[in-house]
Amino acid sequence: MSGKLPPLRLGVNIDHVATIRNARGGGHPDPVAAAILAAKAGADGITAHLREDRRHITDADIIRLSQEIDLPLNLEMAATDEMLAIAMRHRPHAACIVPEKREERTTEGGLDVAGQHNRLKRFVDELRGAEIRVSMFIEADERQLEAARSLGAPVVELHTGDYANMSGAARERALEALVEGARTGAAMGLEVHAGHGLTTENVGSVAAIPELTELNIGHFLIGEAVFIGLEESIRQMRTAMDAAR
Repeated sequence: MSGKLPPLRLGVNIDHVATIRNARGGGHPDPVAAAILAAKAGADGITAHLREDRRHITDADIIRLSQEIDLPLNLEMAATDEMLAIAMRHRPHAACIVPEKREERTTEGGLDVAGQHNRLKRFVDELRGAEIRVSMFIEADERQLEAARSLGAPVVELHTGDYANMSGAARERALEALVEGARTGAAMGLEVHAGHGLTTENVGSVAAIPELTELNIGHFLIGEAVFIGLEESIRQMRTAMDAAR
């Protein structure tokens, strides 16, 4: 397959560098330094999720990321007035609207764009008015894709967590849903991204989906960095993604 499809962009999520830092307090390890290393290793963008409870990335991190990195910044955010104000103040390249529950360890699924259509419209309109690329983190479901399109969001990010966490026939069904979702979204005129739970071992089947243009990956890369270093971790992911194209 190599060479038949255009390369995928890789967005590196640096949230869990901040998680390690916050476990002890202080400033080490620095997520901004991680973002700079990610750029050196071949990342195409940096993703950071500023959560309501600030469990990892902080407001100060967003300020520094906005000022100190050359790569596009993708701000993952809940649809709240507080997060909208922060996005409007810092004007990241992109804002990905994600579901958020305080009690969850990590994002547990896609945003119900169809069910929250009217509430979400103001957020999409204001972000787009500020020339921030808006993305919706959703399940690979035609109803959710159509809702995202009707809101005017130009990008969707398909939740790959089910695929990543399953095995056997269940994984195959989850992959089929991602393939169909990417195809449907692209046919609607959406730019289709994907992410959550991807590793060098499971990324190939997702990276091979022709309609995808970007993957956002974080936790695995930071975990592997403990053993092989962040730059090598990113390079190996980049290699695995490229091999699938």
